[in-house]
Amino acid sequence: MTTPSSPRLARALLADWRHHLHLSDIRGLAQLATQGTLGITELVEKVQGNVYKAVAAPFGAAGQKFVDRAAGTSGVRKSGITGLVYGSVRGVTRLAGGTVNALLSRVGPRQGQQTSSPQREALLSALNGVLGDQLLDTANPLAIPMSVRHDGRSLPMDKLELAQRLPRATGKILLLVHGLCMNDLQWRADHPADALQGHSQDYGTGLAQELGYTPVYLHYNTGLHTSVNGGQLAALMEQLLQAWPQEVETLSLLTHSMGGLVARSACHSATAQGMHWPGRLRHLVFLGTPHHGAPLEKVGSWVDTVLGSNPLTRPFAKIGQLRSAGITDLRHGNVLPADWQGVDRFAGGSDTRQPLPLPSGVACFAVAATLAELPAAATTGRRLDAALGDGLVPVASALGQHAEPARCLDFPADRQWVVAATGHIALLHSQPVYQQLRRWLT
Repeated sequence: MTTPSSPRLARALLADWRHHLHLSDIRGLAQLATQGTLGITELVEKVQGNVYKAVAAPFGAAGQKFVDRAAGTSGVRKSGITGLVYGSVRGVTRLAGGTVNALLSRVGPRQGQQTSSPQREALLSALNGVLGDQLLDTANPLAIPMSVRHDGRSLPMDKLELAQRLPRATGKILLLVHGLCMNDLQWRADHPADALQGHSQDYGTGLAQELGYTPVYLHYNTGLHTSVNGGQLAALMEQLLQAWPQEVETLSLLTHSMGGLVARSACHSATAQGMHWPGRLRHLVFLGTPHHGAPLEKVGSWVDTVLGSNPLTRPFAKIGQLRSAGITDLRHGNVLPADWQGVDRFAGGSDTRQPLPLPSGVACFAVAATLAELPAAATTGRRLDAALGDGLVPVASALGQHAEPARCLDFPADRQWVVAATGHIALLHSQPVYQQLRRWLT
């Protein structure tokens, strides 16, 4: 059996992706490539400067004078051949990046409206989850704007147009909110074997058929701070209810992972601003939401600290610090602006969040998952199964439990549930979870 060569494989992959990427995507990826090259150049420059300092240190003041004369504040030579090389790399990179961006900007408007594939949506969602705040700050076209969607297309916030898009809309709205690095299409099962029994689509379709809900789906940049997305969602929900073609009797939110934090933040923001939609909110369901943080982000913070403690490895800590504000918010489960404002989000430290209870007057439900075969083993809180939870979120975090009573979320016993032998992503397509949702929302 022969193995394809790397160039042939690369050409095949590029040929496949040409059917999915839009011209604006290529423009955005070109911007990322330019920024990446500049970032690597800066990294090499800082490493070289720190090596200079480390070499000069044993020679005392004489060595230090040499470094001071030859280098700037980073310890890197700012003149001579070294400075010329770094300056040339930056200049050429910026010139090439600017030229490509200008050319693609001219061609882009001629392309018109293009359809999007699930593969493209998954790529953009992953990029936004990891780098979403930087994409927005640099006006990169890859940045996802928040919208409410149906069948993968954004819904207009206009009553007549919305009635045309949703001719069978009822007075019961179900908004599904996805998690980090994901999108609204991923509520659907990728494979027929994962599909819900009796329902070819997802939880939203099933609850529409059985309970009369009209499902709509939030699509958003998961790399932004949770509270930023929460504020945007609060405003968007106010627009949605005003534009809804039927009188809204019931509003229910079904959230997964980070989506639950965004929903809690949106409820707080809307109530603080006196918005009307919280008065229609009846149910708020959390699937695997890290209410008190996720261990993987805590590991990332620890790696940052270790790398930053050594002068020679300190520049490499910047690589880990590329991760988005949305990811670092998952360390403790930030939901309020005060949880991150004025704080170095890459610095270690204890949980300083302001306690935020569940929204009052709303029936709130929590589903936690464990990879263990028996859910009872996970609820004791003393086993490894409970600590691992669904592979990403511990059981206690998903159920809102905390060692400090003030931080505990008050889910009644009959409104919390642990599903066994289920991973974090599998919570999106679980038949037992669907049956539990159906019982709660009936």
